[in-house]
Amino acid sequence: MVHILSLLQQFDRREMTLGLLERSVVYEEAQKRGLSTVCFGQTSKYDLSVLKIVASYIERERFDIIHTHGARANLFGYLLKKWMRCHSRWVTTIHSDPRGDFIGCGWRGNVWTSLHRFALKFPDHYFAISNRFRDLLVSFGIDAERITVVYNGICFETPLRPIIHRRDLGLDEHDFVLIMVARLHPVKGHLLAFEAMRRLVSVYQQVKLLLVGDGPLLGDLKKKVRDLGLERHIVFLGHQSDVHSFLTISDVKILTSYSESFPLVLLEAARAKLPVISTDVGGVKDLIDSPSLGWVVPVNDIPALTAAMQEAIERKREGALRAMGERLYEKASKRFSIANLASDVYCAYKKLCCLHK
Repeated sequence: MVHILSLLQQFDRREMTLGLLERSVVYEEAQKRGLSTVCFGQTSKYDLSVLKIVASYIERERFDIIHTHGARANLFGYLLKKWMRCHSRWVTTIHSDPRGDFIGCGWRGNVWTSLHRFALKFPDHYFAISNRFRDLLVSFGIDAERITVVYNGICFETPLRPIIHRRDLGLDEHDFVLIMVARLHPVKGHLLAFEAMRRLVSVYQQVKLLLVGDGPLLGDLKKKVRDLGLERHIVFLGHQSDVHSFLTISDVKILTSYSESFPLVLLEAARAKLPVISTDVGGVKDLIDSPSLGWVVPVNDIPALTAAMQEAIERKREGALRAMGERLYEKASKRFSIANLASDVYCAYKKLCCLHK
């Protein structure tokens, strides 16, 4: 949602319309921002009758480009081109490794993964959110000339004022506070963070982990926290619209995912001048390319994750942690702005339209 809405706000609103299959928080937020938005009223994920409505709208409004985001949208992009014969060019942004989008979803997940992999053969152009994802698409057999690498970006210019304090969450100023902003889904690796926390609290008692986000694993993860005896150390905060405030009361942002492209949450941490500990996924090393900016650890490596957390605690004790966050902000604000992202995307749009005139 953040990626799409922030990007659309950079464009001429007479040229772009956000099309949503169903009414959701994305629709409400787009309306608040004054974006041109249409909801097609899909009744369920399996309602294909909406295709005719979408196709008619696209043809009537004479859109040059259909830009899809996510597995379901990509499948609909394929159906619009192949079944409904839409004449618009089709582009997609690859936000994650399609092989891991449905981890933990059983046979339905396997079906969706196969359908998504099939549909991804057919777009006219691709936006890859990192060089690593461009290489992944090439390994799928996609021509490199049909891929544009664009890095996620956010607005660093607009000042954000935190509206909460540690005491509002029962946190002490001496607590070492880690924060994880992620939907509660297997691909995000929450159990890795929990195991690292279990090891950490045996040595450092004043360590807290804030979990911002909601999702299908909420019940299972809460049970796991109880089983590990970590109720005093791990706090579930649910979905929060003002993530920035929670970042500003934290010491370190952690990301333990098994798969990502170029995580926006890391840029949000950089904007809050917050150091990051992340698994080596997607384009993370394009942002954190030096130990002076944060920690990048192997995927699914609990000892390495725990060691990075311990080192961060020691850096805070030495008074060196805040400087890491300042350096991360300086790099991110220069290289990963929303204006740069919008410019790259719009240039690719224009090139694609010129090639097919």
